[in-house]
Amino acid sequence: MILVETAITDIETGKAATIIKLSGGYTFQRRLRTMGVREGKIIRVITKHPLNGPLVVEVENRKTTIGRRMAQRIMVEV
Repeated sequence: MILVETAITDIETGKAATIIKLSGGYTFQRRLRTMGVREGKIIRVITKHPLNGPLVVEVENRKTTIGRRMAQRIMVEV
């Protein structure tokens, strides 16, 4: 099985992937980590809002909304 690194925004709705990297500065990473979004966790895309709207994701049975630009910097392995 070949693993591919991509942004969470490229994952289909309902699919899950493993977070491998948060591409951003300290404040960006701290903000995501306080929401439970950190390397090694499984993240699932619940909903993608249209017109470049936010994504609703689930990490450890906890749903949260992440803006599209922030989500583009969450790198996952499929």
